[in-house]
Amino acid sequence: MMKYMGSKARIAKYILPIILKDRKPDQWYVEPFVGGANMIDKVEGNRIGADLNKPLIACLDGLSKGWLPPENISEEFFNKVKVDHSIVDLKTLGYIGTQLTFGAMWFSAYRKDRQGIRNYSDEAFRHVEKQATKLRSVKFESCSYSVLDIPDSSIIYCDPPYAGTAKYKAVDDFDHVKFWQWCRDMSDKGHQVFISEYNAPDDFECLWQKEIQSGLNTNSTKKGIEKLFKYNP
Repeated sequence: MMKYMGSKARIAKYILPIILKDRKPDQWYVEPFVGGANMIDKVEGNRIGADLNKPLIACLDGLSKGWLPPENISEEFFNKVKVDHSIVDLKTLGYIGTQLTFGAMWFSAYRKDRQGIRNYSDEAFRHVEKQATKLRSVKFESCSYSVLDIPDSSIIYCDPPYAGTAKYKAVDDFDHVKFWQWCRDMSDKGHQVFISEYNAPDDFECLWQKEIQSGLNTNSTKKGIEKLFKYNP
């Protein structure tokens, strides 16, 4: 799997059966905040994944079409790319900026352990190499959720930036009020809309919740209660 801030890889097995329970043949599954694609890679059939991060989408789209990133990328080269994004193509920039950076925080610092034992570059490559086959046929788009062209009667799963949590440097500030209204509007148009968040407005029903370790560090003791919501006027 791709490392990504806020990844839902650990809870996919719980929430996907709820989200896909009433899916019809050929019905589109759409993620306007696809991130590291750790949910959409577990779904079959018609799929659309979108995100504002253009380099990330270029990377995912490339993976879905058979491209693979350089197998070993040094800290020295990472730091060169961090200073000058233009020295690599957009696909590689998206890969380096997320998969080789500490906490998947978009060029925060090169990911490594203190002892220098683990080869995170090799691990990242092996992960995306394995994931790439699961992304075949996904349509990837780089745009805001609000302008994404969504087929009629789709299942929409949203994993937006959570209110009150760390901002992701690759995207602009997020308007949560506008987002929740968009979810209402999409539901009124006939889509099934599901949202991951810690909290939601009162007119959204919580379908599932579970205390989950926060962040990418498996040794962390920080936890949050992940919830899955659906509009219920």
